[in-house]
Amino acid sequence: MRARKDISNDEATPPFDVLYPRDITSPVLYASPHSGTVYPDSFVRASALDARTLRRSEDSFVDDLFAAAPRYGSPLLRALYARVYLDVNREPFELDPAMFEDELPPHINTTSLRVAGGLGTIARVVADGAEVYRDKLPYAEAERRVRKIYYPYHRALQDLIDRTRERFGCAVLIDCHSMPSMGSPSERDGGRRRPDVVLGDRFGTTCDNAVIDLIHGTLAGFGYLVGRNNPYAGGFTTYHYGRPAQGVHVVQIEINRGIYMDEENIARLPGFETVAGHATALVRALAEIDTAPLAAVR
Repeated sequence: MRARKDISNDEATPPFDVLYPRDITSPVLYASPHSGTVYPDSFVRASALDARTLRRSEDSFVDDLFAAAPRYGSPLLRALYARVYLDVNREPFELDPAMFEDELPPHINTTSLRVAGGLGTIARVVADGAEVYRDKLPYAEAERRVRKIYYPYHRALQDLIDRTRERFGCAVLIDCHSMPSMGSPSERDGGRRRPDVVLGDRFGTTCDNAVIDLIHGTLAGFGYLVGRNNPYAGGFTTYHYGRPAQGVHVVQIEINRGIYMDEENIARLPGFETVAGHATALVRALAEIDTAPLAAVR
């Protein structure tokens, strides 16, 4: 088990780590794709932004909220590099051509809504809309980051899913995120306070109802306001891996940052441990889920 540094600039850092239980006894696995804190020195030098502004795109401390997963028989996969450097919850090549000094190859997705918003595989802007880079990048740099970080992360995730499904007849992936407490002006919920938790299953297509209903009921039982699929219905990981008919169920969970952290100063609030305790209770409840209805359709 590898201890995470609070902030690292080390380009030798591996792309991810996995916190394993002593024995995998649950069909549920957890991933935290956006809580990484590695900001390579070369990236920081190329950016027009200070460290705190860059960090606004992090799902800070989400991996810590779900750190109890191994105690209940589930692995926790953690991306270690910052999402603003390389976002593993995207297609491998969703890129904005305006960011690059050379022409992009034809296989690049340049037209997705995420690219239009500046938040492709390599982000053009941070969460508040500030431009990340001083100058344009060579395409070779994008390709290097994808090969170094993106592909290894997804190979590891696919391997965890395959091994879990082989052992239990199904696999349940909880993709763990956090969201700003208020919608930004460019979003549909701009200026409005968001629910405490938003669950995404791509409108009922990526998991059996039993999974999302269990999550919803458990969290609502703690007094949280829980929404579904609005403003987040699930990103690339959710729709790419969620195949209920094949026994793979995926739910994206978005936790409102305002209930556990100081968003301005990127620090834990006094209530952090309470929220972490509730996340642990959710992990415990999911560990006991009935796998029979979740198996692949024969």
